[in-house]
Amino acid sequence: MDMMTGLKRTDYCGNLRAADEGRQVTVAGWVQRRRDLGSLIFIDLRDRSGIVQLAFDEDTEKEIFDKANSVRSEYVLMAQGTVRERSAKNAELPTGDIEITVTDLRVISKSETPPFEIVDGCQTSELTRLKYRYLDLRRPELQKNIFMRHKITKITRDYFDENGFIELETPMLIKSTPEGARDFLVPSRIHKGTFYALPQSPQLYKQLSMVAGFDRYMQIARCFRDEDLRADRQPEFTQVDIEMSFVDVEDVLQIGEGYMQRVFKEALGIDIPLPLPRLTYKDAMERYGSDKPDTRYAMEICDLTDIVKSCGFGVFTSAVEGGGSVRAITAKNAYETLSRKEIDKLTEMVRGIGAKGLAFARIAPDGTLASSFAKFMTDDEMNAIKAKTGAENGDVILIIGDTKNSVVLPVLGALRQEVAKKLGIIPKGKFNLLWITEFPFFDWDEDLGAFVAMHHPFTSPMDECLEYLETDKAKVRAKAYDLVLNGIELCSGSIRITNPDLQKRMFALLGLSDEEANLKFGFLTNAFKYGAPPHGGMGIGLDRLVMQMLECDSLRDVIAFPKVQNASEPMTECPSVVDTAQLDDLGISVTAAENE
Repeated sequence: MDMMTGLKRTDYCGNLRAADEGRQVTVAGWVQRRRDLGSLIFIDLRDRSGIVQLAFDEDTEKEIFDKANSVRSEYVLMAQGTVRERSAKNAELPTGDIEITVTDLRVISKSETPPFEIVDGCQTSELTRLKYRYLDLRRPELQKNIFMRHKITKITRDYFDENGFIELETPMLIKSTPEGARDFLVPSRIHKGTFYALPQSPQLYKQLSMVAGFDRYMQIARCFRDEDLRADRQPEFTQVDIEMSFVDVEDVLQIGEGYMQRVFKEALGIDIPLPLPRLTYKDAMERYGSDKPDTRYAMEICDLTDIVKSCGFGVFTSAVEGGGSVRAITAKNAYETLSRKEIDKLTEMVRGIGAKGLAFARIAPDGTLASSFAKFMTDDEMNAIKAKTGAENGDVILIIGDTKNSVVLPVLGALRQEVAKKLGIIPKGKFNLLWITEFPFFDWDEDLGAFVAMHHPFTSPMDECLEYLETDKAKVRAKAYDLVLNGIELCSGSIRITNPDLQKRMFALLGLSDEEANLKFGFLTNAFKYGAPPHGGMGIGLDRLVMQMLECDSLRDVIAFPKVQNASEPMTECPSVVDTAQLDDLGISVTAAENE
C-alpha cells in the first residue's frame, strides 16, 4: 500500500463542479465502484460529501493505469489530477458534469469484500448492518441523518445561548432515586457494596442549578433508562434539557415554541406558525383518545351517549347505565378498505387492548347500510348517529361502548391510528406540533385501587387545585405540559414545587414518610430552605425530534451506534461478561446466568 507522502487533500469529492475545470486537485475516499472499459477505467470515489468520477485513459501513465485496474470496492484511495468536463454527463450526480483525469494514485488501504453493498436502500437485514455499523454508516442516507442531527444540535446551542441559557454539565454518576423506569446501576470499587446510578434525567441537578442562581440552564444531556425498547426508545438517549427561574407555564412554553420555530426553519426551511395550538389533557383524550394525538388527519371522536342511552341495543345501554359512555369515529370513504374481514381484524385488536368488542356501520356508496347493531335501533336513532358522526355514503362508523371511559377513549385513540394507517391518510412532509396542558396530577391505578402520581414528586399542582389534594384527587391538575409532534411525545416539563410545606404534603400523598423522603431527596429539599426561586423547565427528546423531522421509522436511523430491541449492541457484543478479577475488585459475585 502507498504512503500519502507529498499528497494533501485539497477538496472533498462531492464539492467539485464545472467551475473547477482546469484546477489540479487532490481527493481522498472509498471506491464506490470501478468500471473497466479496456482502454478506459472509471472509478467512483466516495467520501462524506458525495461521489466524483476518476478517469484513467490512454494518456495515463501505465503504472497508475495498472494500479487503477487493481482496486476494488471500499479500497481507500488518494488521487491527484485535473478537473475536466465529462464527455458523458450524469444529471443524477451533483458532480456529474466533471471528472478528474488522474496523474497520481495512491492505494492507502485495501478492503475485503464487504458483507453488504454500501448503497442507499440496502436490503440486507438490519441486524447484519448493525453488526457492521461502521460500514452501514458509510451509506449516504445514514450519513445525511447524522449530519442533520449535528446541524440540529448546533442550532439548539445557538438558540438557547442567544436566549440567555448557560450550558452546565451535570454528573453521570448520581444517587439512585428510582422513579418510573429502572436505573442502570454502577458499582463503586472504593465504597464496596454501594452503587451509583446513571441519570434517567438531570432533573435534581438542574433544579439545584436554579437554587444556585444560574437563572437559565440548558444541557444536551445523555440519559439512561433500563426499560423495554420500542421503535422510539433506546436505553441511552439524548435530551435538550432546560430549566428557568422566575417563570410560570407561559414563559417555558414560549421558549419551547421559539426553539421549535427556529430549528424547523434553519434545518428544514419550514415555517412553523406561532403560537402553537394547545389542548388540555381532557380535551385531547375526548377528541383524539390520546394525550399525544396526531392531528395531521381528522377522524375525531364523537360522543353518542345521549343518542343511544335508551336504545334497544343492550351493549350500548349497559355501558351508559354503568357510568361509562358510547363513542365513535368515522372513517371517511372507507367502505371498500374496511371490509368485514378488516373490521374483524380491528375487533381483535380492540379486544386485545381492553375493549369488549367493536360495533360498526358500513354505509355503501349507494346508501345501503351493513351494521352489527342497526337491527336494534329505530330509523330515527340511526339517522341521529349518522348526523352526529357526520357519516355519509361510502363511510364507516366504528363504535366503542364501555362502563369505563378509561377504556373507551384510549381504545378509540388506538383504533383511530390503526384505521388512518389502513386508509393511507397520514400525510408525509407535514409537521403538526401542539402542547398538551393541565395533565391530571394523579392517575387511578386499577390494580392498586388507589391514586398514584403521574409525574415526578417535584411537579407543582395548579394553584386552584391545592384545596383538593387530600380530599378529591381526581380534580387535581398539574402545572405540567407535553409537546407533541405528529403523535409522538417530544417533550415533558412542569413548573416545580419550591414551597417546603407543599413539598412535604406531596411526599405524604405519594406515600413517602419524612424519613424516606429525606433519604431520597433530602439534598434537594434542604437546598430549598436557603432561598429557592420559582422555576420550571422541560426535556426535549433530541433523538425523537431528529427522527420526526427526517421522517425516519426508527431512532436507530438517527443514532450513530444504537442498541437493538434487547438492549444489546451487535457490533461490540455488549453487554458482556467481565473477568473475575474485576468483580473481586468491586466486591461483587454473580449468580449463574439463566441461559447457561
